[in-house]
Amino acid sequence: MVRVTAPTPVIPVPPADLPGTLGALRAAGHQYRTVKQELRDNLLARMRSGETRFPGIVGYDDTVLPEVERALLAGHDMVLLGERGQGKTRLIRSLGALLDEWTPVLPGSVLNEHPMHPLTPASRAQVDEAGDELPIGWLHRSMRYGEKLATPDTSVGDLIGDVDPIRIAQGRTLGDPETIHFGLVPRTNRGIFAVNELPDLAERIQVALLNVLEERDIQVRGYQLRLPLDLLLVASANPEDYTNRGRIITPLKDRFGAEIRTHYPVDLELELALIRQEADLVADVPEHVLEVLARFARAVRESPSVDPRSGVSARFAIAAAETVAGAALRRAGLLAASGTPDGRPEAAVARVGDAVSVTSTLRGKVEFESGEEGREIEVLAHLLRTATAETFRAHLAGLDLSGFTALVEDGAAIETGELVSAAELLRQVGTVPGLAKVLDRLGLGDAPTSEEAAAAVEFVLEGLHLTRRLGKDVTDSGRTVYGGRG
Repeated sequence: MVRVTAPTPVIPVPPADLPGTLGALRAAGHQYRTVKQELRDNLLARMRSGETRFPGIVGYDDTVLPEVERALLAGHDMVLLGERGQGKTRLIRSLGALLDEWTPVLPGSVLNEHPMHPLTPASRAQVDEAGDELPIGWLHRSMRYGEKLATPDTSVGDLIGDVDPIRIAQGRTLGDPETIHFGLVPRTNRGIFAVNELPDLAERIQVALLNVLEERDIQVRGYQLRLPLDLLLVASANPEDYTNRGRIITPLKDRFGAEIRTHYPVDLELELALIRQEADLVADVPEHVLEVLARFARAVRESPSVDPRSGVSARFAIAAAETVAGAALRRAGLLAASGTPDGRPEAAVARVGDAVSVTSTLRGKVEFESGEEGREIEVLAHLLRTATAETFRAHLAGLDLSGFTALVEDGAAIETGELVSAAELLRQVGTVPGLAKVLDRLGLGDAPTSEEAAAAVEFVLEGLHLTRRLGKDVTDSGRTVYGGRG
Protein backbone atom coordinates (compact mmCIF):
# COMPACT_ATOMS: atom_id res chain seq x y z
CA MET A 1 0.00 0.00 0.00
CA VAL A 2 1.25 3.47 -0.90
CA ARG A 3 0.77 6.04 1.85
CA VAL A 4 0.13 9.57 0.62
CA THR A 5 1.31 12.26 3.01
CA ALA A 6 -0.57 15.55 2.89
CA PRO A 7 1.66 18.56 2.29
CA THR A 8 2.47 20.58 5.40
CA PRO A 9 0.77 23.99 5.22
CA VAL A 10 3.21 26.89 4.98
CA ILE A 11 2.76 29.28 7.91
CA PRO A 12 4.09 32.75 7.07
CA VAL A 13 6.93 33.98 9.28
CA PRO A 14 6.51 37.56 10.59
CA PRO A 15 9.23 40.06 9.68
CA ALA A 16 11.90 40.54 12.32
CA ASP A 17 11.30 44.30 12.60
CA LEU A 18 7.79 43.95 14.06
CA PRO A 19 7.43 44.92 17.76
CA GLY A 20 7.90 42.04 20.17
CA THR A 21 6.32 43.46 23.33
CA LEU A 22 3.21 45.40 24.21
CA GLY A 23 5.31 48.42 25.16
CA ALA A 24 7.12 48.39 21.82
CA LEU A 25 3.76 48.08 20.04
CA ARG A 26 2.47 51.19 21.81
CA ALA A 27 5.72 53.05 21.12
CA ALA A 28 5.34 52.25 17.42
CA GLY A 29 2.04 54.14 17.42
CA HIS A 30 -0.15 51.09 16.77
CA GLN A 31 -3.87 51.78 17.15
CA TYR A 32 -6.42 49.07 17.85
CA ARG A 33 -9.08 48.76 15.12
CA THR A 34 -11.98 46.36 14.73
CA VAL A 35 -12.02 44.00 11.77
CA LYS A 36 -14.69 46.07 10.02
CA GLN A 37 -12.68 49.27 10.53
CA GLU A 38 -9.63 47.50 9.17
CA LEU A 39 -11.50 46.31 6.08
CA ARG A 40 -12.99 49.76 5.53
CA ASP A 41 -9.64 51.57 5.80
CA ASN A 42 -7.81 49.13 3.55
CA LEU A 43 -10.60 49.13 0.95
CA LEU A 44 -10.56 52.92 0.83
CA ALA A 45 -6.76 52.89 0.50
CA ARG A 46 -7.00 50.58 -2.51
CA MET A 47 -9.69 52.74 -4.07
CA ARG A 48 -7.54 55.84 -3.73
CA SER A 49 -4.44 54.15 -5.14
CA GLY A 50 -6.28 52.48 -8.02
CA GLU A 51 -5.08 49.05 -6.88
CA THR A 52 -7.21 46.02 -7.75
CA ARG A 53 -9.59 45.43 -4.86
CA PHE A 54 -10.75 41.90 -5.69
CA PRO A 55 -8.15 40.12 -7.85
CA GLY A 56 -9.37 37.06 -9.74
CA ILE A 57 -13.06 38.04 -9.68
CA VAL A 58 -14.41 38.20 -13.25
CA GLY A 59 -17.68 39.72 -14.47
CA TYR A 60 -18.80 41.55 -11.33
CA ASP A 61 -17.11 44.94 -11.77
CA ASP A 62 -20.30 46.86 -12.52
CA THR A 63 -22.84 44.76 -10.63
CA VAL A 64 -21.88 42.71 -7.57
CA LEU A 65 -18.59 44.30 -6.47
CA PRO A 66 -20.00 47.82 -5.98
CA GLU A 67 -22.63 46.31 -3.66
CA VAL A 68 -19.97 44.35 -1.75
CA GLU A 69 -17.89 47.51 -1.38
CA ARG A 70 -20.85 49.47 -0.07
CA ALA A 71 -21.54 46.72 2.47
CA LEU A 72 -17.91 46.64 3.64
CA LEU A 73 -17.74 50.43 3.95
CA ALA A 74 -20.98 50.39 5.93
CA GLY A 75 -19.64 47.66 8.21
CA HIS A 76 -22.37 45.19 7.31
CA ASP A 77 -22.34 41.43 7.52
CA MET A 78 -23.62 40.05 4.23
CA VAL A 79 -25.23 37.08 2.54
CA LEU A 80 -24.54 36.31 -1.13
CA LEU A 81 -27.45 34.77 -3.01
CA GLY A 82 -26.91 33.00 -6.31
CA GLU A 83 -27.09 29.73 -8.21
CA ARG A 84 -24.25 27.25 -8.12
CA GLY A 85 -20.98 28.08 -9.82
CA GLN A 86 -21.33 31.86 -9.71
CA GLY A 87 -18.13 32.41 -7.74
CA LYS A 88 -19.71 33.16 -4.36
CA THR A 89 -17.07 31.30 -2.37
CA ARG A 90 -14.25 32.74 -4.48
CA LEU A 91 -15.56 36.24 -3.79
CA ILE A 92 -15.90 35.61 -0.06
CA ARG A 93 -12.36 34.24 0.18
CA SER A 94 -10.99 37.26 -1.67
CA LEU A 95 -12.18 39.52 1.18
CA GLY A 96 -9.28 38.27 3.31
CA ALA A 97 -6.84 40.20 1.11
CA LEU A 98 -8.33 43.43 2.50
CA LEU A 99 -7.14 42.64 6.03
CA ASP A 100 -3.82 43.97 7.34
CA GLU A 101 -0.99 41.64 6.36
CA TRP A 102 0.06 41.24 10.01
CA THR A 103 -1.88 41.91 13.20
CA PRO A 104 -0.71 41.64 16.85
CA VAL A 105 -2.14 38.86 19.04
CA LEU A 106 -1.66 37.46 22.50
CA PRO A 107 0.49 34.32 22.09
CA GLY A 108 -1.47 31.16 22.78
CA SER A 109 -4.89 32.83 22.65
CA VAL A 110 -7.41 30.61 20.84
CA LEU A 111 -9.54 33.72 20.27
CA ASN A 112 -6.74 35.68 18.58
CA GLU A 113 -7.11 38.41 21.20
CA HIS A 114 -5.52 41.78 20.58
CA PRO A 115 -2.94 42.76 23.25
CA MET A 116 -4.68 46.13 23.63
CA HIS A 117 -8.15 44.58 23.75
CA PRO A 118 -8.11 41.27 25.69
CA LEU A 119 -11.44 39.45 26.02
CA THR A 120 -11.18 36.64 28.55
CA PRO A 121 -10.57 37.15 32.29
CA ALA A 122 -7.34 35.13 32.05
CA SER A 123 -6.00 37.30 29.20
CA ARG A 124 -6.91 40.54 30.98
CA ALA A 125 -5.09 39.32 34.08
CA GLN A 126 -2.07 38.39 31.95
CA VAL A 127 -1.93 41.89 30.40
CA ASP A 128 -2.36 43.64 33.76
CA GLU A 129 0.39 41.55 35.35
CA ALA A 130 3.03 41.86 32.62
CA GLY A 131 2.23 45.38 31.43
CA ASP A 132 4.47 46.76 28.72
CA GLU A 133 6.80 43.76 29.07
CA LEU A 134 4.11 41.41 27.80
CA PRO A 135 5.46 39.42 24.81
CA ILE A 136 3.18 39.57 21.76
CA GLY A 137 2.86 37.53 18.60
CA TRP A 138 1.82 38.35 15.04
CA LEU A 139 -0.88 36.70 12.96
CA HIS A 140 -0.85 36.73 9.14
CA ARG A 141 -4.07 37.58 7.32
CA SER A 142 -4.14 34.13 5.73
CA MET A 143 -4.77 32.73 9.22
CA ARG A 144 -7.68 35.07 9.91
CA TYR A 145 -10.25 33.43 7.65
CA GLY A 146 -12.56 30.64 8.76
CA GLU A 147 -15.10 28.73 6.70
CA LYS A 148 -17.77 26.12 7.32
CA LEU A 149 -19.85 24.28 4.77
CA ALA A 150 -23.29 24.09 6.36
CA THR A 151 -24.56 20.53 6.59
CA PRO A 152 -27.58 19.14 8.44
CA ASP A 153 -25.32 17.43 11.00
CA THR A 154 -23.53 20.67 11.97
CA SER A 155 -23.95 21.30 15.71
CA VAL A 156 -23.89 24.36 17.93
CA GLY A 157 -20.69 22.97 19.39
CA ASP A 158 -19.07 23.00 15.94
CA LEU A 159 -19.90 26.66 15.37
CA ILE A 160 -20.01 28.23 18.82
CA GLY A 161 -18.49 25.81 21.34
CA ASP A 162 -19.25 23.31 24.04
CA VAL A 163 -17.99 21.97 27.34
CA ASP A 164 -14.66 20.16 27.04
CA PRO A 165 -15.02 16.85 28.93
CA ILE A 166 -11.25 16.39 29.06
CA ARG A 167 -10.79 19.60 31.02
CA ILE A 168 -13.62 18.59 33.35
CA ALA A 169 -11.86 15.26 33.89
CA GLN A 170 -8.68 17.14 34.78
CA GLY A 171 -10.43 18.53 37.85
CA ARG A 172 -11.80 21.90 36.70
CA THR A 173 -15.27 22.88 37.89
CA LEU A 174 -18.15 22.90 35.44
CA GLY A 175 -18.68 26.64 35.83
CA ASP A 176 -15.08 27.49 34.98
CA PRO A 177 -14.91 29.31 31.60
CA GLU A 178 -11.62 27.54 30.97
CA THR A 179 -13.58 24.31 30.48
CA ILE A 180 -15.14 25.66 27.25
CA HIS A 181 -13.91 24.34 23.91
CA PHE A 182 -14.61 27.18 21.51
CA GLY A 183 -16.10 26.46 18.08
CA LEU A 184 -15.13 27.77 14.67
CA VAL A 185 -16.81 31.17 14.98
CA PRO A 186 -15.05 32.42 18.13
CA ARG A 187 -11.79 30.89 16.94
CA THR A 188 -12.04 33.21 13.94
CA ASN A 189 -12.35 36.24 16.22
CA ARG A 190 -10.67 39.27 14.62
CA GLY A 191 -11.14 37.76 11.20
CA ILE A 192 -13.70 36.81 8.55
CA PHE A 193 -15.96 33.80 9.01
CA ALA A 194 -17.96 32.33 6.10
CA VAL A 195 -20.90 29.93 6.19
CA ASN A 196 -21.42 28.31 2.80
CA GLU A 197 -24.91 27.08 1.85
CA LEU A 198 -26.47 28.62 4.96
CA PRO A 199 -30.02 27.25 4.35
CA ASP A 200 -28.65 23.72 4.78
CA LEU A 201 -27.96 24.58 8.42
CA ALA A 202 -30.74 23.29 10.67
CA GLU A 203 -32.99 26.09 11.85
CA ARG A 204 -32.24 25.46 15.53
CA ILE A 205 -28.53 25.80 14.72
CA GLN A 206 -29.12 29.04 12.84
CA VAL A 207 -30.56 30.45 16.08
CA ALA A 208 -27.09 30.14 17.61
CA LEU A 209 -25.83 32.75 15.14
CA LEU A 210 -28.35 35.40 16.14
CA ASN A 211 -26.26 36.82 18.98
CA VAL A 212 -23.11 36.69 16.87
CA LEU A 213 -24.67 38.97 14.26
CA GLU A 214 -26.50 41.44 16.50
CA GLU A 215 -25.09 41.45 20.03
CA ARG A 216 -21.64 40.32 18.79
CA ASP A 217 -21.29 37.79 21.58
CA ILE A 218 -21.69 34.04 22.08
CA GLN A 219 -23.59 31.83 24.52
CA VAL A 220 -22.35 28.38 25.49
CA ARG A 221 -24.83 26.22 27.38
CA GLY A 222 -25.53 27.70 30.83
CA TYR A 223 -22.29 29.65 31.26
CA GLN A 224 -22.43 33.25 32.40
CA LEU A 225 -20.13 34.26 29.58
CA ARG A 226 -20.14 37.28 27.31
CA LEU A 227 -17.35 37.55 24.77
CA PRO A 228 -17.70 40.59 22.47
CA LEU A 229 -16.56 38.97 19.24
CA ASP A 230 -14.95 41.04 16.51
CA LEU A 231 -15.51 39.53 13.07
CA LEU A 232 -17.17 39.89 9.70
CA LEU A 233 -19.73 37.17 9.07
CA VAL A 234 -20.48 36.31 5.42
CA ALA A 235 -22.82 33.59 4.16
CA SER A 236 -23.71 32.13 0.78
CA ALA A 237 -26.97 30.58 -0.32
CA ASN A 238 -28.92 29.51 -3.38
CA PRO A 239 -32.09 31.63 -3.72
CA GLU A 240 -34.19 28.52 -4.27
CA ASP A 241 -32.98 27.08 -0.97
CA TYR A 242 -35.40 29.30 0.87
CA THR A 243 -38.18 26.93 -0.13
CA ASN A 244 -36.37 23.74 -1.20
CA ARG A 245 -33.74 22.10 0.99
CA GLY A 246 -34.19 24.59 3.80
CA ARG A 247 -34.48 28.28 4.51
CA ILE A 248 -32.72 31.06 6.31
CA ILE A 249 -34.86 31.85 9.33
CA THR A 250 -36.39 35.33 9.30
CA PRO A 251 -34.62 36.68 12.41
CA LEU A 252 -31.25 35.66 10.95
CA LYS A 253 -31.98 37.24 7.55
CA ASP A 254 -32.94 40.42 9.37
CA ARG A 255 -29.55 40.55 11.11
CA PHE A 256 -27.52 40.53 7.89
CA GLY A 257 -26.89 44.10 6.85
CA ALA A 258 -26.66 43.33 3.13
CA GLU A 259 -28.20 40.74 0.81
CA ILE A 260 -26.34 40.67 -2.51
CA ARG A 261 -27.40 38.77 -5.63
CA THR A 262 -24.69 37.19 -7.76
CA HIS A 263 -25.09 36.10 -11.38
CA TYR A 264 -23.47 34.26 -14.25
CA PRO A 265 -21.33 36.22 -16.74
CA VAL A 266 -23.62 38.70 -18.44
CA ASP A 267 -21.98 38.55 -21.87
CA LEU A 268 -19.86 36.29 -24.03
CA GLU A 269 -16.59 38.16 -23.46
CA LEU A 270 -16.87 37.75 -19.68
CA GLU A 271 -17.64 34.04 -20.10
CA LEU A 272 -14.52 33.70 -22.25
CA ALA A 273 -12.41 35.67 -19.77
CA LEU A 274 -13.53 33.34 -16.98
CA ILE A 275 -12.60 30.25 -18.99
CA ARG A 276 -9.19 31.67 -19.86
CA GLN A 277 -8.51 32.50 -16.22
CA GLU A 278 -9.74 29.32 -14.59
CA ALA A 279 -9.20 26.47 -17.09
CA ASP A 280 -6.06 24.39 -16.64
CA LEU A 281 -5.45 23.48 -20.28
CA VAL A 282 -3.05 20.66 -21.14
CA ALA A 283 -3.07 21.55 -24.85
CA ASP A 284 -3.45 24.57 -27.07
CA VAL A 285 -7.12 25.49 -27.52
CA PRO A 286 -7.63 28.10 -30.27
CA GLU A 287 -9.84 31.08 -29.50
CA HIS A 288 -12.62 30.00 -31.86
CA VAL A 289 -12.89 26.65 -30.06
CA LEU A 290 -13.03 28.40 -26.66
CA GLU A 291 -15.75 30.65 -28.04
CA VAL A 292 -17.78 27.64 -29.17
CA LEU A 293 -17.59 26.27 -25.62
CA ALA A 294 -18.51 29.62 -24.06
CA ARG A 295 -21.53 29.95 -26.35
CA PHE A 296 -22.40 26.33 -25.61
CA ALA A 297 -22.42 26.96 -21.84
CA ARG A 298 -24.63 30.01 -22.29
CA ALA A 299 -27.02 28.08 -24.56
CA VAL A 300 -27.32 25.29 -21.99
CA ARG A 301 -28.02 27.86 -19.28
CA GLU A 302 -30.82 29.42 -21.34
CA SER A 303 -32.32 26.18 -22.67
CA PRO A 304 -35.95 25.43 -21.68
CA SER A 305 -34.90 21.77 -21.35
CA VAL A 306 -32.63 22.63 -18.38
CA ASP A 307 -33.93 23.30 -14.86
CA PRO A 308 -33.27 27.04 -14.35
CA ARG A 309 -33.49 26.76 -10.55
CA SER A 310 -30.30 24.73 -10.29
CA GLY A 311 -28.39 26.86 -12.78
CA VAL A 312 -25.49 25.79 -14.98
CA SER A 313 -22.25 26.39 -13.15
CA ALA A 314 -19.38 28.38 -14.62
CA ARG A 315 -17.41 25.19 -13.91
CA PHE A 316 -19.33 23.61 -16.82
CA ALA A 317 -17.56 25.75 -19.44
CA ILE A 318 -14.24 25.44 -17.61
CA ALA A 319 -14.47 21.65 -17.51
CA ALA A 320 -15.53 21.63 -21.16
CA ALA A 321 -12.38 23.53 -22.17
CA GLU A 322 -10.22 21.17 -20.13
CA THR A 323 -11.95 18.14 -21.69
CA VAL A 324 -11.35 19.44 -25.21
CA ALA A 325 -7.69 20.07 -24.37
CA GLY A 326 -7.47 16.52 -23.03
CA ALA A 327 -8.90 15.16 -26.29
CA ALA A 328 -6.28 17.10 -28.28
CA LEU A 329 -3.50 15.75 -26.07
CA ARG A 330 -4.82 12.21 -26.50
CA ARG A 331 -4.74 12.58 -30.29
CA ALA A 332 -1.17 13.90 -30.17
CA GLY A 333 -0.14 10.97 -27.98
CA LEU A 334 -1.74 8.33 -30.19
CA LEU A 335 -0.30 9.86 -33.38
CA ALA A 336 3.20 10.25 -31.93
CA ALA A 337 4.44 7.14 -33.73
CA SER A 338 3.56 8.43 -37.19
CA GLY A 339 4.82 11.97 -36.65
CA THR A 340 4.54 14.81 -39.15
CA PRO A 341 6.05 15.11 -42.65
CA ASP A 342 8.94 17.17 -41.29
CA GLY A 343 9.72 14.53 -38.67
CA ARG A 344 8.41 16.35 -35.59
CA PRO A 345 5.66 14.87 -33.38
CA GLU A 346 2.05 16.00 -33.71
CA ALA A 347 1.43 19.05 -31.50
CA ALA A 348 -1.59 19.02 -29.22
CA VAL A 349 -3.99 21.58 -30.71
CA ALA A 350 -7.72 21.28 -30.13
CA ARG A 351 -10.26 21.27 -32.95
CA VAL A 352 -13.98 21.87 -32.90
CA GLY A 353 -14.62 18.16 -33.40
CA ASP A 354 -12.99 17.46 -30.03
CA ALA A 355 -15.95 19.14 -28.35
CA VAL A 356 -18.27 16.25 -29.21
CA SER A 357 -17.05 14.26 -26.20
CA VAL A 358 -18.19 17.05 -23.87
CA THR A 359 -21.86 16.18 -24.36
CA SER A 360 -21.43 12.81 -22.66
CA THR A 361 -18.75 13.55 -20.08
CA LEU A 362 -20.40 16.71 -18.70
CA ARG A 363 -24.08 15.84 -18.77
CA GLY A 364 -23.90 15.11 -15.03
CA LYS A 365 -23.25 18.81 -14.40
CA VAL A 366 -26.66 19.76 -15.79
CA GLU A 367 -30.06 19.28 -14.14
CA PHE A 368 -32.64 18.67 -16.87
CA GLU A 369 -36.39 19.17 -16.68
CA SER A 370 -38.27 15.96 -15.87
CA GLY A 371 -39.71 15.69 -19.39
CA GLU A 372 -36.22 15.41 -20.92
CA GLU A 373 -35.27 12.12 -19.28
CA GLY A 374 -33.34 9.96 -21.73
CA ARG A 375 -32.73 12.85 -24.13
CA GLU A 376 -29.93 14.58 -22.22
CA ILE A 377 -27.13 13.87 -24.71
CA GLU A 378 -29.40 14.69 -27.64
CA VAL A 379 -30.28 18.07 -26.11
CA LEU A 380 -26.64 18.91 -25.38
CA ALA A 381 -25.53 17.82 -28.88
CA HIS A 382 -28.13 20.12 -30.45
CA LEU A 383 -27.01 23.06 -28.30
CA LEU A 384 -23.36 22.38 -29.19
CA ARG A 385 -24.18 22.44 -32.90
CA THR A 386 -26.06 25.70 -32.38
CA ALA A 387 -23.08 27.23 -30.56
CA THR A 388 -20.71 26.11 -33.33
CA ALA A 389 -22.93 27.60 -36.04
CA GLU A 390 -23.21 30.91 -34.16
CA THR A 391 -19.43 31.11 -33.78
CA PHE A 392 -18.97 30.26 -37.46
CA ARG A 393 -21.30 33.08 -38.50
CA ALA A 394 -19.74 35.53 -36.04
CA HIS A 395 -16.24 35.05 -37.47
CA LEU A 396 -16.63 33.94 -41.06
CA ALA A 397 -19.85 35.53 -42.28
CA GLY A 398 -19.36 37.28 -45.61
CA LEU A 399 -16.22 35.35 -46.60
CA ASP A 400 -16.09 33.57 -49.93
CA LEU A 401 -15.79 29.92 -48.86
CA SER A 402 -16.50 28.43 -52.27
CA GLY A 403 -12.95 27.07 -52.32
CA PHE A 404 -13.90 24.69 -49.51
CA THR A 405 -17.17 23.56 -51.06
CA ALA A 406 -15.33 22.97 -54.36
CA LEU A 407 -13.13 20.40 -52.60
CA VAL A 408 -15.97 17.89 -52.43
CA GLU A 409 -17.48 18.39 -55.86
CA ASP A 410 -17.69 15.40 -58.18
CA GLY A 411 -18.13 12.97 -55.29
CA ALA A 412 -14.87 13.71 -53.51
CA ALA A 413 -14.78 13.63 -49.69
CA ILE A 414 -12.60 14.92 -46.83
CA GLU A 415 -12.00 12.77 -43.78
CA THR A 416 -11.26 14.20 -40.38
CA GLY A 417 -11.96 13.08 -36.85
CA GLU A 418 -10.47 12.27 -33.50
CA LEU A 419 -7.43 10.36 -34.81
CA VAL A 420 -6.81 12.14 -38.11
CA SER A 421 -3.52 13.99 -37.99
CA ALA A 422 -3.13 17.59 -39.06
CA ALA A 423 -0.81 16.54 -41.86
CA GLU A 424 -3.34 14.04 -43.21
CA LEU A 425 -6.17 16.58 -43.11
CA LEU A 426 -4.11 19.29 -44.84
CA ARG A 427 -2.93 16.82 -47.49
CA GLN A 428 -6.56 16.14 -48.41
CA VAL A 429 -7.49 19.80 -48.82
CA GLY A 430 -4.27 20.96 -50.47
CA THR A 431 -4.15 24.64 -51.39
CA VAL A 432 -7.56 26.18 -50.69
CA PRO A 433 -8.51 29.62 -51.99
CA GLY A 434 -9.69 31.74 -49.06
CA LEU A 435 -7.83 29.83 -46.34
CA ALA A 436 -5.55 32.78 -45.58
CA LYS A 437 -8.55 35.02 -44.90
CA VAL A 438 -10.09 32.33 -42.68
CA LEU A 439 -6.90 32.10 -40.63
CA ASP A 440 -6.83 35.87 -40.32
CA ARG A 441 -10.46 36.05 -39.17
CA LEU A 442 -9.80 33.35 -36.57
CA GLY A 443 -6.77 35.18 -35.23
CA LEU A 444 -4.31 32.42 -36.08
CA GLY A 445 -1.77 34.81 -37.60
CA ASP A 446 0.24 34.87 -40.79
CA ALA A 447 2.32 31.81 -40.00
CA PRO A 448 0.14 29.25 -38.24
CA THR A 449 1.42 25.78 -37.49
CA SER A 450 0.01 22.90 -39.47
CA GLU A 451 -2.04 21.88 -36.42
CA GLU A 452 -3.58 25.36 -36.15
CA ALA A 453 -4.33 25.37 -39.89
CA ALA A 454 -5.99 21.96 -39.55
CA ALA A 455 -8.11 23.28 -36.66
CA ALA A 456 -9.25 26.17 -38.89
CA VAL A 457 -10.04 23.86 -41.82
CA GLU A 458 -12.11 21.54 -39.64
CA PHE A 459 -14.01 24.51 -38.21
CA VAL A 460 -14.86 25.75 -41.71
CA LEU A 461 -16.02 22.30 -42.82
CA GLU A 462 -18.22 21.89 -39.75
CA GLY A 463 -19.60 25.41 -40.15
CA LEU A 464 -20.46 24.78 -43.80
CA HIS A 465 -22.23 21.59 -42.80
CA LEU A 466 -24.24 23.33 -40.06
CA THR A 467 -25.28 26.06 -42.49
CA ARG A 468 -26.45 23.35 -44.94
CA ARG A 469 -23.77 23.94 -47.55
CA LEU A 470 -21.91 20.68 -47.05
CA GLY A 471 -22.89 17.10 -46.28
CA LYS A 472 -21.48 15.13 -43.38
CA ASP A 473 -21.36 11.50 -42.30
CA VAL A 474 -19.77 9.73 -39.33
CA THR A 475 -18.29 6.30 -40.06
CA ASP A 476 -18.36 3.27 -37.76
CA SER A 477 -14.68 3.84 -37.00
CA GLY A 478 -15.45 7.31 -35.66
CA ARG A 479 -14.09 9.29 -38.58
CA THR A 480 -16.06 12.25 -39.93
CA VAL A 481 -16.53 12.48 -43.68
CA TYR A 482 -17.49 15.79 -45.30
CA GLY A 483 -18.77 15.61 -48.86
CA GLY A 484 -21.69 16.48 -51.13
CA ARG A 485 -24.26 19.12 -50.39
CA GLY A 486 -25.92 19.65 -47.02
